Amino acid sequence: MRHLYECPMRWADLDMLGHVNNVVYVDYLQEARVDMLRTHARSPQTQGLAEGVVVASHQVTYVAPLLFDFTPVHVESWVTDIRAASFTMAYEIFRDQPDGTRKVYVRASTVLAPYVFATESPRRLRPEEKANLQPYLEAYPEEWSPKPLALGEPKRLEDGRFPLYVRFSDVDAYGHVNNVKYFEYFQESRLALMKRLSSHNDIKSWPSVVVAQTDVTYHAPVLARSEPYDVWSYVSRLGTKSMTIESEIADGDLRLARGQVTLVFYDLESGKAVEPSPQVRAAVEGVL
Repeated sequence: MRHLYECPMRWADLDMLGHVNNVVYVDYLQEARVDMLRTHARSPQTQGLAEGVVVASHQVTYVAPLLFDFTPVHVESWVTDIRAASFTMAYEIFRDQPDGTRKVYVRASTVLAPYVFATESPRRLRPEEKANLQPYLEAYPEEWSPKPLALGEPKRLEDGRFPLYVRFSDVDAYGHVNNVKYFEYFQESRLALMKRLSSHNDIKSWPSVVVAQTDVTYHAPVLARSEPYDVWSYVSRLGTKSMTIESEIADGDLRLARGQVTLVFYDLESGKAVEPSPQVRAAVEGVL
């Protein structure tokens, strides 16, 4: 069984290209997940999983750009795996078309683990929680399935360092930075990296890019404090029309989260992927 959630769009959700920002989609997923586990829970036990969990990882595939509309977008969510101390949820963000087909914008997967915030420790799923998740259990469709995240050895290059100051509004009721905010942190870091690449190589016009895939794994919570954390980002791959940036949020030697983002070079007029200019390619190859 799948849970259907109607998510209203906000004008503030859009980026400079007029698309829903890649970070905002993760907000939509969170709203749908909480609605499924809290509002439409089959028993009070399942409701506790709405807030008493931590996100272990996200995998988000951006299928098509979503433009602003005053009608809600639909988020379908279900459970794909139930284990002793975690469960996995899948999502599709879509709109129904006049011809009866479905226009999919995002496919995503989230691994969630029950957590006791009072003692800052994970716990196992209770039998009644497993039983109440069972009706939502369904395999991934044949046309898609998340792939294991393959991250390289993190590189802490000084030119790839971005100081991360946690804002008070980033923190949830348990004193942890909300899982969605990590996507913003990685976004800010890679934008700073691309700006440095452009300025160091005297590139007057950096091509537009769109996010094709974002994968995030969470290792330890980020907390609010006055001192900054470090976000280390570097280019790990350059393809014909895309590149991959890997990032790490760290507190000294302690790794807090890892991220991997695939960016596609994009032409705004044609709405198609394009090859970067030789100058841009040379700049990116120089830091590989």
